[in-house]
Amino acid sequence: MFGSLVAIMLTGLPIAFGFMFTCIMGATIFWGGWDGIDQLAMSFYSAVAFGGSIGMGLSISRAVEGIARNPEASGKIMTTMIIGLALIESLAIYTLVIIFIKA
Repeated sequence: MFGSLVAIMLTGLPIAFGFMFTCIMGATIFWGGWDGIDQLAMSFYSAVAFGGSIGMGLSISRAVEGIARNPEASGKIMTTMIIGLALIESLAIYTLVIIFIKA
């Protein structure tokens, strides 16, 4: 199980680097050098913020599902969910600060 997971991750790594190289070259050629790379970085920052919102929605839905299955554990589930949401939100806030600094 673990070996197949590592194999899948190692298979995807060259694809991810190839995609990153393609994005950087496309930004350099079509968006005009370093300005294009800055625009590409801003796009990645917005993708991180979008991913944070998806993560928050999924964690809330799973917490509500867990509370519906086991109402006695609602206190522990809510505490863990709020701590997780705070960590996800801090990532989104850091992303927003970076965007304001770069822009």
